[in-house]
Amino acid sequence: MITIIPEAPENVAAFNATGEVTKEDFENLVFPRVKAKIEQFGELNYLMYLDTDLDNFTAGAWLEDALLGLKNLTKWNRAAILTDNQNVQNFTEIFSVLMPGEFKSFPKGNLYNALYWCKNGNEVEA
Repeated sequence: MITIIPEAPENVAAFNATGEVTKEDFENLVFPRVKAKIEQFGELNYLMYLDTDLDNFTAGAWLEDALLGLKNLTKWNRAAILTDNQNVQNFTEIFSVLMPGEFKSFPKGNLYNALYWCKNGNEVEA
């Protein structure tokens, strides 16, 4: 299931993925929210908190996630992926080189820093 992270800044489409994630989660929640943010701000600042294993994403969900990237290719500004999975962190860093905009991984315990980065483009000073 995907839910909206309510404390996200206004210019960030922020989501929490838990349990099984399906294509309907993307169609019914993610796509409309992303579309609204792009219409309002002209760019996409996106955050996905992965509080589930990637095995819990159905094939349809993976396809919808890929479609989200392709549909909005020129609108990506910043995207944060929060996970403690090292493979996903590595993939995010590599993906950042291939896509327009900035993609960055954060450990799951770093949600507020990731939200701040999505909003402002820099991190909270330690």
